Amino acid sequence: MLLSRFIVPTLIIACAAAVPASAKDKDAPLPPAQIRALYACRDIADAAARLACFDRAVGELSAADAAREITFTDRETARKARRGLFGFSFPKLGGIFGGDEDEIREIETTIRAVSMDRSGHYTLVMEDDAVWSQIDTTRLPRQPKPGQKVKIKTATMGSYFATIDGGRTIRMKRDR
Repeated sequence: MLLSRFIVPTLIIACAAAVPASAKDKDAPLPPAQIRALYACRDIADAAARLACFDRAVGELSAADAAREITFTDRETARKARRGLFGFSFPKLGGIFGGDEDEIREIETTIRAVSMDRSGHYTLVMEDDAVWSQIDTTRLPRQPKPGQKVKIKTATMGSYFATIDGGRTIRMKRDR
């Protein structure tokens, strides 16, 4: 009883202390300096000075783009990039792929090739050249075949669950 009187308040305090730290991570990243300079031009009242500011800011933005110091993308291109990288662990990159609100939790794809090692673990090559390897000991009633649909979704500890044509689920990791 005495132990629970100590543990419960300690857990509450720890959780409350963690909330501001996690909220800090959710702050939107600042746009690049070139974009901020372009936005600042909107606040200039004099039309000629505002136009000169826009011309200068667009020139700097164009030069940064040509020097590959800044890159532009749209939401669809970022979504495709995230989908292509699904299964790999990366550090948080400050919204480089559009933020976490569009984080991909599962994909559906098609098997292009299948192999099995001596221990009975499958390696699946998908239509987009992604290679996934089985990491559990689950035995499938039927061997996967090229052309079958696969649904891969996020599991725990950096692994993923793959369901082949709606059958049994096996634990996988992405190799390449």
